[in-house]
Amino acid sequence: MPTFVYSAHGPSGLITGELAASDRSEAFALLGKKKIQPIKLEAAGETKSAAKTKQAASTTETITGPIKLKLQQVVLFIEELADLVGAGIQLEPALATMERRRELSGIKTLATVLRGKVRDGMAFSKAVAATSPSFGKLFCALVSAGEASGSLSTILKRQAQYMRSLQALKSKVLSALLYPAFLVVAAVSVTLLFVVYLIPKLTEMLDSTGGSLPLTAQIILKISDTFKATWWMVILGGIVAFILGKAWLARPESAIPWARFKLRIPLFGGIFRARFYVQFLETMANLLGNGLTMVHAMQLTHQAIDNPYLRLEFEGVMRNVGEGVALSRALDRCAQFPPLLIDMVNIGEQTGDMSAALTRAAERFDRELSKKIDTLAALIQPLIVCLMAGMVGIMAYLMMTTIFQTISSMNK
Repeated sequence: MPTFVYSAHGPSGLITGELAASDRSEAFALLGKKKIQPIKLEAAGETKSAAKTKQAASTTETITGPIKLKLQQVVLFIEELADLVGAGIQLEPALATMERRRELSGIKTLATVLRGKVRDGMAFSKAVAATSPSFGKLFCALVSAGEASGSLSTILKRQAQYMRSLQALKSKVLSALLYPAFLVVAAVSVTLLFVVYLIPKLTEMLDSTGGSLPLTAQIILKISDTFKATWWMVILGGIVAFILGKAWLARPESAIPWARFKLRIPLFGGIFRARFYVQFLETMANLLGNGLTMVHAMQLTHQAIDNPYLRLEFEGVMRNVGEGVALSRALDRCAQFPPLLIDMVNIGEQTGDMSAALTRAAERFDRELSKKIDTLAALIQPLIVCLMAGMVGIMAYLMMTTIFQTISSMNK
């Protein structure tokens, strides 16, 4: 019976050994029964596998720099890998399957590089952290915990669901802001069309008849003439203001005031806060459900908060919990979390099932976020439409007044 040499991740770390089996499939099955995650398996004295390993290593070396993926690609990669590993396929063959994808994309390239590093003995979590920054520290820490506990498949499935929820959350907020932005651009464009082109044309016609313009039309005409003469200065000033604003935002001391200001914007600030609540609850539920301690879960959640002001406020919650204060009381002291969220966290502490309580809270606040987004869309769209109608109405009134005065001057 052939003898296979393997390297694998076991409960005590990286192990190597030999195994007698009829073929590679049986060898993988025997290692799986021992709850050992193989990262390298080849027949004793086999040269073809060594050649394939060198070939994979050379392919990996040709790819330089970090591999960046879009959020949709990250979700798809995790989903496919979770399905393969959940079906009983070991990690290295699962990556090999993804490497043979027909679609040429970053997922195929990432699978190729990760497979080469895993075959060389690197842990999957470290390979992901060293290869692609798109997955983040949260994903790498969870995968590392899954490798140590032997529950990699379960953690990948939960992470896939978590990433899908984050993707849906971002898409929901973006869709709420997209249409109002389009209406604002349309309103500004229509106003410029009237001010720069249509009204000056009518004034030329009125001047030829010897009539006089209304005061409002004269003011708009002056604005139009000024804009035509100094349009390049306006554009240059806009570019300079953009560069200075971007430079100010790039300063570390400006991040917190800007983040606090965004939370105070009418209508939009409530959506930003609701999005933070949903992400906080989903992240904590995901981490605690995967077996992490409360302190470790809060440390990873702190890294996942994208608002610097809320991240700074959350550090106080972490300190209180580290000193032994209950999570609900720590959140109450922070004064950044609503009473309903604190009450639902307190229920989880009383029942002892914090992960389930946080999941229910996340679902509830996700519904609240959907309502806020729907309310924003319902308020902003009519508001901008009315604003557009008002501006167009004023311009149309000025045009009609100019036309009537032109006709009156011609009759005289």
